[in-house]
Amino acid sequence: MAEPLLRLEGIGKSFGPVTVLEGITLDIAQGEVLGVLGENGAGKSTLLKIISGIYTPSTGRILIDGQPFAALDPIGARRLGIAMIPQEFNLVASLKVYENVFLGQELRRGGFLDHARMREQTRKLLDSLEVHLDPNQTIERLSVAQKQMVEVARVLVNDARIVILDEPTTVLTSHETAVLFRVVKALVARGVTVLFISHKLKEVRELCDRLLILRDGQLVEHCAVAGMNEEAMARKMVGRELSRIFPDKPEAPVTRGTPALEVRGLCLTNVLHDIDFAVHRGEVLGLAGLVGAGRTEIAETLMGLRRRSAGEILVDGEPVAFTSPRQAHARGLAYLSEDRQGKGLQLSFNVMQNVTDLSLARYVRGLIRHGQERRRAEEYQARLSIKAAHLTAPVGLLSGGNQQKVYFAKLLDIEPEILLLDEPTRGIDISAKQQIYRLIRELTAQGKAVVVISSELEEIIGLADRTLVIRQGRVAATLEGDDINEECIMLYAAGAWEAGTEPATAHEPSQGARP
Repeated sequence: MAEPLLRLEGIGKSFGPVTVLEGITLDIAQGEVLGVLGENGAGKSTLLKIISGIYTPSTGRILIDGQPFAALDPIGARRLGIAMIPQEFNLVASLKVYENVFLGQELRRGGFLDHARMREQTRKLLDSLEVHLDPNQTIERLSVAQKQMVEVARVLVNDARIVILDEPTTVLTSHETAVLFRVVKALVARGVTVLFISHKLKEVRELCDRLLILRDGQLVEHCAVAGMNEEAMARKMVGRELSRIFPDKPEAPVTRGTPALEVRGLCLTNVLHDIDFAVHRGEVLGLAGLVGAGRTEIAETLMGLRRRSAGEILVDGEPVAFTSPRQAHARGLAYLSEDRQGKGLQLSFNVMQNVTDLSLARYVRGLIRHGQERRRAEEYQARLSIKAAHLTAPVGLLSGGNQQKVYFAKLLDIEPEILLLDEPTRGIDISAKQQIYRLIRELTAQGKAVVVISSELEEIIGLADRTLVIRQGRVAATLEGDDINEECIMLYAAGAWEAGTEPATAHEPSQGARP
């Protein structure tokens, strides 16, 4: 029997008194794709960070080609052919795309950096990923999805033997995901081993050969994917039955009275063009479209993060002109950014400090009333099932899904009336998604208005009462009822249909489109 490429023996990891991994033992063969599943906080990312040398295991050892290591460091792991695409980006915002792609592995000529060759190779790598980016563009100007593909390009520069993908598709469209999967399959055909974390179980089933399922830091299943459906995977992850993921929609969307939020002729120079829509209290409005269509820019303009060049924004019928998020908060708007670490959370702050970051004034009476602040944070911890050793733990130590829940709590604590949620379930497991979806419906039942921007069509279909399809900075279509299906959304988003010119069969939903 062939020696496994990677063997883990009794791997454990503790942070102080908190054990997050315990006794993980398994063999991983060359040229296989291993899916790593588990709820948020199950230990998935911790395990892969140990393999990639970011964390040192508290117990156990790693064997690569039979050679034992008590621990690896990132440089040593890279030399052994281990490359990781992290869930949260590891890019230098001020550097250019090609500089990030070759960071730490620069090409030289005659002792000097060969910038021309690095730019050219970066362009070829991005072309292979069907990403049209200028290698000279700085990272800080890229969208989240573009940053994700730059991370992929960094891995392709290496002759990696083990590639770790931690939630790589959370911000990618279906087309971009398909391109990434083609790249992964080409790597596997060359004998590369891939470790794949994803909460999108359909993708796991499509890509993976075997599964490693973790629960509370322990290995509960190591099995073949063949013969398993998504429901079976979910049951093994959470250890219990899951009812349907999406709550029932109201029988009819609420469209009476003055809209909570109305947008008329909104323009943003070279980005948005004549955007019109309204969202009422008790309603979920979905914004769908391809990456770069302008969905995030709409939310950022509404919040005062971008200055509109034309148009009107009305809150409860009154015109507003926000120049900062603080002004938007004062009028009852809250925005959950798709970039939770860059724009949403203070990673060095603890859980309690993040929860009250925007609402701190209400806890101050001369001095900060820490007892009241702590009680409120405990309420959110229970309500959203936030897994943290204690409320004084830095948010940066939490799993991505639990960071997302803290971000939700931070917004809820300002008691908003209108919520703009950009990729609200990014990096969240199926059980936590169910909690977030129910929370959104609870908010609309309380009379809140919610706008959901999502690249997951299933999420738009399952949640939205009405959906705007955005294409090239314009509203391509407004969909309601059974018209909110995958076929209609994609045909409008890709420009195959235009409002008023779609075929007569346009409103016949595809079989199985609604979850």
